[in-house]
Amino acid sequence: MDIITIKKTKKRRLGIGIPFWLKRWLQMRNHLSQTQFIAYGFLGIILTGTLALMLPISNRSGESLGFVNCLLTATSATCVTGLIAADTWSQWTLFGQLVIITMIQIGGLGFITIGVFLSIILRRKIGLKERGLMQESVNTLQIGGVVRLAKKIVQGTLLFEGAGAVLLSIRFIPELGVWKGIYYGIFHSISAFCNAGFDLMGFREPYSSLMAYYDDWLVNLTIMSLIVIGGIGFIVWDDISKKGFRFRKYLLHTKIVLVTTAVLIFGGAVLFFLLERDHVMADMSLKGRIWTSLFQSVTARTAGFNTTDTAALTDGSKLVTIVLMFIGGSPGSTAGGIKTTTLAVLLLCIRASVGQTDGVNVYNRRLDDDVARQAGLILSFNLILAIAASIWIVLFQPELLMSDVLFETFSAIGTAGMSTGVTRQLLPVCKLALVVLMYCGRVGSLSSALAFTQSKKKPPVRMPMERITVG
Repeated sequence: MDIITIKKTKKRRLGIGIPFWLKRWLQMRNHLSQTQFIAYGFLGIILTGTLALMLPISNRSGESLGFVNCLLTATSATCVTGLIAADTWSQWTLFGQLVIITMIQIGGLGFITIGVFLSIILRRKIGLKERGLMQESVNTLQIGGVVRLAKKIVQGTLLFEGAGAVLLSIRFIPELGVWKGIYYGIFHSISAFCNAGFDLMGFREPYSSLMAYYDDWLVNLTIMSLIVIGGIGFIVWDDISKKGFRFRKYLLHTKIVLVTTAVLIFGGAVLFFLLERDHVMADMSLKGRIWTSLFQSVTARTAGFNTTDTAALTDGSKLVTIVLMFIGGSPGSTAGGIKTTTLAVLLLCIRASVGQTDGVNVYNRRLDDDVARQAGLILSFNLILAIAASIWIVLFQPELLMSDVLFETFSAIGTAGMSTGVTRQLLPVCKLALVVLMYCGRVGSLSSALAFTQSKKKPPVRMPMERITVG
């Protein structure tokens, strides 16, 4: 018997070998696809956060809010949504708030990105599998350079969140004191950059969000800038950092994201101004109306903050908000939704069909046919999930207005976090529907579906084809 065999035998006798459950997990991990690994990883973070929020130390009253409400909060934080079962400041202690902000940061950047960055710091070798996971996590176009991109993402995040925290602290310190003002600046900067929408302004009035700062240029500009920067995507960051402000040199992806984002922000702001100038903004000054309209347009795209009473919006404004929430941010970002590029591809496909052109062309480039097909699938899948969840909720709570229910479900699937107040009125079985929507919205509706279904081999024989009439 050689020395290695003797050592293994001693380990088994002493019971210091690798635990069975750990061996099983390592074996399972090797058989998981990249999509499954990411989906299960987010699920693990959500469940861990749920258990942490159920602890007495997390709750001001010392009593747990209940499993479903803690699960809703943990999912909302990890999936950077903002839908809540209880006011963040009123319900959670400092420990609970730190748990929430930690989940927001992990959920916003992605645990794969953080893991790769830690490997860089520890100078560990990053293999092809880890690079593939990183590519899948941030939706980058190629696997080459993903390690450098991970480093740039974390450094950029610290830079933007740090700058946002400093600017917000300038406003909060005179109101709340030095240490509390700094803490509030850091918390809201992270929440804004990650498009999460969690706030600590409940000390003024529960669920008031940033309504006290509706005409404050510093708070509005800082929060909106963080939301937009976090929502345009890490691929766009990388492209702009390499090529500066030379628009013609940008990747096609970057061009589409920037143009679509600008159109949605200013187009949405104009619509909100016209729809609400004589309603919720009737008593505001012109400056207040402009800031409120811009903020409403930006935050609706998956951020979740609000500077006006969302429940008091007109039906027209609620419809515009639903559309913006459903679109969301851009691929590979901290935002959710079907993404700006999906919308752009669908509109370009419509233009190509109406104009009867050869292929879908934009900026002197032709899009791959598979991209148009995937855009249609994403739109259909998310739309079906939101409508199915809405029907589910009204089956159990028919007293709720359908417009408010649709607002909440589209907010969940788009990980927007804006609410008319319906979420905290829902029964546990209806809150679970929002949990599923938020999870699918963060991981990706198609990705989450693929993660929990067994992959099947293509059959050697295909069925005979027959045409049908559509449209």
